[in-house]
Amino acid sequence: MTQKFGVTQVRVEALRQRETERFERARPKSAQLTARAHPRMARGVPMAWMSSLYEHQPVWVESGAGKWILDVDGHRYLDFNLADSSVFTGHARPEITEAVAARLALGAQFLQPTEDALVVAGELARRFALPSWQFTASATNAVSEALRVARGATGRNLVVLFDGHYHGHADETQAIRAVDGAAVPQWAGILPGHVSGITFAVFNDIESVDLLLRTGRVAAVLTEPAMTNHQGVILPSPNFHSDLRRATREHGTLLLLDETHTQMAGPGGLTGRWNLDPDMVILGKSIGGGVPVGAYGMRSELATFMETDGWGATGGTLFANALQMAACRAVLVEVLLDDVYDNAARLGARLADGIDVVSIEAGLPWRAHRLFNRSGYCFSGTQPTNAAEARTQLHPSLWALLRVYGGNRGVWEAIEGSGPAAGIDHTEADVDHYLHTLRSLVHELVS
Repeated sequence: MTQKFGVTQVRVEALRQRETERFERARPKSAQLTARAHPRMARGVPMAWMSSLYEHQPVWVESGAGKWILDVDGHRYLDFNLADSSVFTGHARPEITEAVAARLALGAQFLQPTEDALVVAGELARRFALPSWQFTASATNAVSEALRVARGATGRNLVVLFDGHYHGHADETQAIRAVDGAAVPQWAGILPGHVSGITFAVFNDIESVDLLLRTGRVAAVLTEPAMTNHQGVILPSPNFHSDLRRATREHGTLLLLDETHTQMAGPGGLTGRWNLDPDMVILGKSIGGGVPVGAYGMRSELATFMETDGWGATGGTLFANALQMAACRAVLVEVLLDDVYDNAARLGARLADGIDVVSIEAGLPWRAHRLFNRSGYCFSGTQPTNAAEARTQLHPSLWALLRVYGGNRGVWEAIEGSGPAAGIDHTEADVDHYLHTLRSLVHELVS
């Protein structure tokens, strides 16, 4: 019988069908709400993406507290997705909810600065060693503005992305690498001209970057320090970041690091953990503790450029509002203290160790990805070094089974390819529950 990654497709599909039927039978209220929503909202959800994140029906949520999510049918889940890393702080963290409530009582939005912004910018400057910061409503907005600053400051148009990237949902970053290497729109509705300023290199291949930089036309290289959006984690090779920094400096190109996901690795994200030296850093998600926010920090000379006459390519009415700044201040000053990152990283290592043990015990080739608080599945057992290698490890039906099997046993799994992540509220017992559920599934798969 044909196997892929040590399991037969027939067995995967049989278990997935059984578990999906059980999952949907047990959630009638969610099904009813989705049906009621269809006439008012495309796909029956307020953001269409919510219906495509998972293969099972949308689960409507009633509440969350710490590491727990409660759905409208009364099912409680240990959250190992953290809303795609946006609630590393946990749900409804008291310090954050109190700060937000207090700010709401005083006014949430003025289109004027509040003192909280000064505290937040100062704390981010300390953590990431970049002196000047700007704030937006999301990391997508922050990426867009950072690219405008880079192009304006350098007088160049091209931006290098890496194959397999994800940097938010702005038009130009919704580009994928065609067979001939050109950038083409990833989705319908995005004009080819909107991605004309994008070109692609291969992660961990510094020669592919050098070749593009030699043209003298590249304003910026934009990358995650470790790629996190393509079947788990793609880690940099030992010298990749030092070579990338050398090459960008040599050719007058700015280096932008998107830490929207990887900022959970430490107080200064991977920039701090690995002593990286970018010209700009982009943040979002977890610095707001669930309140929408984006941010980007930059070297002083780029901030000086933004102060030149005629510069107006950034900003939005709701950007950097008082409510965002109050939430970020509570997160950075009261919740995400330096030591909580170390504990989350320890739990992430426990997850990874457990995934390896379960796989080895079952005779499966699977091995864990490791990135501080975050783990995940390398189904072939070989750590990918670029997106092309990562694509060979995709197994959507197996991932769908992992999700729904966990959901039926009180585990809220990460979205496809991301892998489970530990937040600051998780404990060893929570990780062990996750691993117990995984061991049960693997036993059924290989029996």
